[in-house]
Amino acid sequence: MTANTAIRNAFERARHEHRAALIPYITAGYPSLDHLEPLVQALEAGGADLIEIGVPFSDPLADGPILQQAATEALAAGVKVQQILDRVAALRVSVPLVFLTYVNPIYRRGIERFIEDSHRSGIQGLIVPDWPWVEMREAAKVSKRHRVAMIPFVAPTSTDAHLHNIRSAEGFVYTVSVTGVTGARTHLDQGVGGLVARIREQVKIPIAVGFGISTPEQARETGKVADGVIVGSALVKVIRDHPDNPIEAAQAFVGSFRNALETK
Repeated sequence: MTANTAIRNAFERARHEHRAALIPYITAGYPSLDHLEPLVQALEAGGADLIEIGVPFSDPLADGPILQQAATEALAAGVKVQQILDRVAALRVSVPLVFLTYVNPIYRRGIERFIEDSHRSGIQGLIVPDWPWVEMREAAKVSKRHRVAMIPFVAPTSTDAHLHNIRSAEGFVYTVSVTGVTGARTHLDQGVGGLVARIREQVKIPIAVGFGISTPEQARETGKVADGVIVGSALVKVIRDHPDNPIEAAQAFVGSFRNALETK
């Protein structure tokens, strides 16, 4: 099974259940690297269809304060890319896993090595917010060879030329609901539906929306127009706010989002 097949199957299963796919995000190494395995298992048990694992980086340009703090604490604890790869490789999980990282850690390790090592650890996709799509053509060839989907970003400011360029992308489109960084918000941007419709005109792979989705109600509304819903900052905040039982809190939180997506 290729990476694209695994990701496509996850979205198709959700579609057959008449709901959007649920894609929670956690930062590897937060609150500790030992939490990675039980957290991933809890997210799957809570109803995740895919799981994003953030590779902590010192200058995460797209991350808001909650995710920045999580990455800072993970790096301060000495978390390294190789450690994350080793822990991910040991995971026993049935849902697709994707990395969200930045271009610097990829270049530092070497493009081919990073992608190959990611594949060997069980990663099916890479999301790189600060790597322009037109500049990652060689990486896209490497990723296809190693069966790792390079997942494109689309923002409200994206041009028609960008949408045209990503028509060959695999996996899914990571659609940014707002202009800015990640972080929980009280209201969703009203332009999300129009943005998703604009993407659908040119791109055939599933469309998942993230940035700012912080409540089950927001997830339900987003799921009416998108193929997938991504929740990151709100989940990491729950983990931060429940230091005594982060695993149980994370599973319950994700479960509430899954229930909302299943509610007609």
